[in-house]
Amino acid sequence: MQTPVFSDRDNVLQALTKKFSAYNRINPSDYGRFNVKRGLRNSDGTGVMVGLTRICSVEGYYIDDGERIPKDGRLIYRGVDLNDLVKGCRAEDRFGYEELIYLLLFGILPTQAEMDAFNDLLSQNRELPFDFVEDVIMRAPSPDIMNKMGSSVNALYAYDDNPDDISPENVLRQSIMLISRLPAIMSYAYQVKRRYFYKKSMYIHQIKPDQKTAEIILHSIRSDKKFTDEEAKVLDLMLMIHADHGGGNNSTFSTRCVSSTGTDTYAAIATGIGALKGPRHGGANIKVSQMLDDIKANVSDPTDEDEVTAYLRRIVRKEAGDGSGLIYGMGHAVYTLSDPRAVLLKANAAALAEKRGLERDWQLLNIIEKRAPEVFMQEKGVNKKICANVDLYSGLIYQALAIPMDLYTPMFAIARIAGWCAHRLEEIANGSKIFRPAFKSIWLPQTYVPISERKTDPAVCEEYIPVDER
Repeated sequence: MQTPVFSDRDNVLQALTKKFSAYNRINPSDYGRFNVKRGLRNSDGTGVMVGLTRICSVEGYYIDDGERIPKDGRLIYRGVDLNDLVKGCRAEDRFGYEELIYLLLFGILPTQAEMDAFNDLLSQNRELPFDFVEDVIMRAPSPDIMNKMGSSVNALYAYDDNPDDISPENVLRQSIMLISRLPAIMSYAYQVKRRYFYKKSMYIHQIKPDQKTAEIILHSIRSDKKFTDEEAKVLDLMLMIHADHGGGNNSTFSTRCVSSTGTDTYAAIATGIGALKGPRHGGANIKVSQMLDDIKANVSDPTDEDEVTAYLRRIVRKEAGDGSGLIYGMGHAVYTLSDPRAVLLKANAAALAEKRGLERDWQLLNIIEKRAPEVFMQEKGVNKKICANVDLYSGLIYQALAIPMDLYTPMFAIARIAGWCAHRLEEIANGSKIFRPAFKSIWLPQTYVPISERKTDPAVCEEYIPVDER
């Protein structure tokens, strides 16, 4: 038999995909047979304990006699409750994200003098290298801002005179530089996307290094550079609640995992960005907004509880929505009775929605939060506490701030880089082993056959064999 000559690339790819599917499927029952903890989850849904941290605590339940007991959620940064941090900043009418960066990196709240010095350090690192925007960001427009942020972070490796040194001092230097520059990278990447993919005007505003992170973002993405102090403080709150979420969330775990190999800071942070992009992680905030648009398009009155509930049932049955069966913005791996981030956002979303004429969207979100647990219980038999998570209300706040949907997940990354850098530093300082979980092979033995004697399985790959040779 002669070697087939392929002329139709698409047919070949389809045939190879069919072969892949035929020979790579794992029977779901095998996971239970070999006691595999899929997704690093225990049988009760809790995470497999793989490390220790002094950075952040995520609390949503407690264990009593081996049983998981729900409780109100708490998010604690370095021993300080998020709610206390937010209240303190609001009482003094000041920005809080930069203070949180300091707390996460160094482990203690700064004095005013220490905070002033740290803000100066951030300001000194805001500017991107000369021609970086033109050479790296503008020359290769990306349809997704997260991918461009990741590639730009990796590109900064080439501009570093000491990129591979993983001493705490050098990694701290790199971390502060990346935290300072990521907002500018996001803003420039968005402007390039506007011009290249949307055929709209691109406006490049010079970064004002002395501004706080929330101010820099609003200044750089708006054509007129104008924003109110209230808007900036609301965005600052968004950054505070997204700054970290323990070592077990996927993007932080990914950052720690690659950091354990001894790789450079740029590769590690780019890994975190790639993980956060996924719709099961940071990308879920976009999914919530898309779900709301879908509900409003298919429900005559999105403020009618019964009508919305009926449509939620269709979503769970995979008869509507994106076919996933998920009600985005509901449920969390740790939080049970409440997600403290969602509680904070909900308290702020109401006033914003009223000011921006988004009351109907606000009412729809409230209906989803109220009725989704009941729908899941009746449709799926899920008899556990399900609460709204941070993504349910974040999109509404971004919308009220006139932030485009393209930037919803990138905003998450700008906040979370503080946590990624803190966890990377902790892993380097304390980790002594490369992450190396195990996978059990279940492939059955097969005998090597010389290539001249091999036969193609016609039931799997006949599509890419020429007709006259079948």
